[in-house]
Amino acid sequence: MGAGTSAAQATAGPGPAPLAGEAALVTGGGSGIGLAVARRLAADGAHVTICGRTESRLDDAVKQIEQVAAPGAHVRRIVADVTVEEQVAAAVAAAAEPTGGLDALVAVAGGNTMMGPLTQADTARWRETMDLNVTGTMLCIKYGGRVMARAGKGSIVGISSIAASNTHRWFGPYGVAKAGIDHLCMLAADELGPSNVRVNCVRPGLIRTDLVDTIFSTPSLLADYQACTPLPRTGEPEDIAAMVRFLVGPESTWVTGQVINVDGGHCLRRGPDFSSVFAGLFGEEGLRGIVNEEA
Repeated sequence: MGAGTSAAQATAGPGPAPLAGEAALVTGGGSGIGLAVARRLAADGAHVTICGRTESRLDDAVKQIEQVAAPGAHVRRIVADVTVEEQVAAAVAAAAEPTGGLDALVAVAGGNTMMGPLTQADTARWRETMDLNVTGTMLCIKYGGRVMARAGKGSIVGISSIAASNTHRWFGPYGVAKAGIDHLCMLAADELGPSNVRVNCVRPGLIRTDLVDTIFSTPSLLADYQACTPLPRTGEPEDIAAMVRFLVGPESTWVTGQVINVDGGHCLRRGPDFSSVFAGLFGEEGLRGIVNEEA
């Protein structure tokens, strides 16, 4: 690979772009994994629409995607919150405009709004996290699946987490919500299969994004993650983008209902140990579920 050549450009190869003429929607496309996915799909020729909640971030992302987009690939953005049904419907409609259909939908938008022991969970924030991850992905499937089912083709990819399979103590609703995405994608694959619509899910491990800056800047936490990961490096957003590209492309037309770990083998071991971080916030007893009722 030559200097300055991106992984997406290096794998595109000569001749027609493999996704030329296809339309894709990537939620959470303004940064991190979503941006990497959008870049990869556009580099392979897809007309890509990204959505997110912050207009300025989306505008910056569009510029980055356009730098690697294959000739003729259009890049668009629409402001949308995946927890708002009308906005998801509008994003799907916008993504379908360039071709009249939707070939790929990648539901990346997600996150966590609370961490800490379950016995001290903030119920409102718990619900926010479940809504953002599970309901947000469901709405993408609801509206994207309609367009695809009518056309008799399409591929949907959900983004889960290693926290769905390996317990991450004190991560609150995050792993629970991601496990919900796993099951949701399997259910959708079963229902939409007769319409030739495929649905799969990717479980990232530790990926270098702004959301996990704390881990990368805390040597003890990073060392613990590395001790739990057989392959001797942490993940990059492009690692997830490569798997998503496979799942939406012509190479995987008989793959559906799968939950695929892209985590360097972390799933083979254990979840991370955040006790050194949370003990200072909740105390040793708090981490064991003991709550001072008078506090």
